[in-house]
Amino acid sequence: MTLHSCRAAVRLLVLPFMLLVSATVLAVQPDEVLSDPVLEARARELSAELRCVVCQNQSIDDSNAPLARDLRLLLRERLVAGDSDEAVKRFLVERYGTFVLLKPPFDGRTVLLWLTPLLVLGGAAVLVIRQLGRARALPRDASRELTRDEEERLRRLLAQDDGQPSPARESSTDP
Repeated sequence: MTLHSCRAAVRLLVLPFMLLVSATVLAVQPDEVLSDPVLEARARELSAELRCVVCQNQSIDDSNAPLARDLRLLLRERLVAGDSDEAVKRFLVERYGTFVLLKPPFDGRTVLLWLTPLLVLGGAAVLVIRQLGRARALPRDASRELTRDEEERLRRLLAQDDGQPSPARESSTDP
């Protein structure tokens, strides 16, 4: 590999990473940032725990969606008003449901959400164990001997391929 191709490979790897990081940095707009660094740190920490209900797999801190911006502003307003972190979360959950939390609590409504990965892994383990059991049950010697019927059929097929009449044909054509 030449030096030029190494540099090109590094650029191809670094470029997507830089784009990803820059998109995240641009999510929180300068006009959203609080002047109090302590409150801003709390806001950033909280917004990293809240799901963008439009993007669904991004936090509101990472999302550029207009609704995520509204949620970031609402969160900051509540913090400036003196709400605790839990009070802000509770307010947003009351408004948007537990879906807004990136890590929803384990309770009766979210039990399926939390247990589904375990059920899928358990099902996959059962399938793998069953397949391994079937594989062990099969005979290990694949070169078992042919039955007489199989040998006779094989001789006929080979004879047809060679253009020679099979022994079964010769015996049936005798007077």
